[in-house]
Amino acid sequence: MIVEYIRYNIDDGRAEAFEQAYRRAAQALNSSEHCERYEISRCSEDPTQHIVRIEWDSEQGHLSGFRQSPEFRSFFEAVGPFVNDIEEMRHYQVTLASNG
Repeated sequence: MIVEYIRYNIDDGRAEAFEQAYRRAAQALNSSEHCERYEISRCSEDPTQHIVRIEWDSEQGHLSGFRQSPEFRSFFEAVGPFVNDIEEMRHYQVTLASNG
């Protein structure tokens, strides 16, 4: 498993549209055989900061599987208007986690 973190800076006037875009994009994530889990979080101290956390089966599953799939096209159609708001987009390997 690999975890992708995408950090966005979204002004208050666009926050609702951002959340709606990810609600639409969630359909593509749910349909992907490579996406295991995802969550979208908004910072309570600075509401302009949003984190998208996606668990992929592997980095290759994300980059070569999902990004080459029809699901990616619908995902990108939904979130594309917010690409310029990305401050960080990286893959991380989990090194320590709790079981619950």
